[in-house]
Amino acid sequence: MFVFVAILQLLCGVALVLAVLFQSGKNSGLSSVIGGGDSFLAKNKAKSLDAKLARATKWVGAAFIVLTLALDILQ
Repeated sequence: MFVFVAILQLLCGVALVLAVLFQSGKNSGLSSVIGGGDSFLAKNKAKSLDAKLARATKWVGAAFIVLTLALDILQ
């Protein structure tokens, strides 16, 4: 059981790193604000790839914490 949870944690850690790396920086939207006008992406921010990656980062991060606690209990 310990090995199975450890492998899950490893995969979760890799997924967490990839989700964070694929997100664009928070300053990338600043140029459109200074330039003026509403962009199409600003209106549909909830459906954008960055929003999905941010949501995935939260869930994978929570799963990573739970798996870490499970490994501590199993050890």
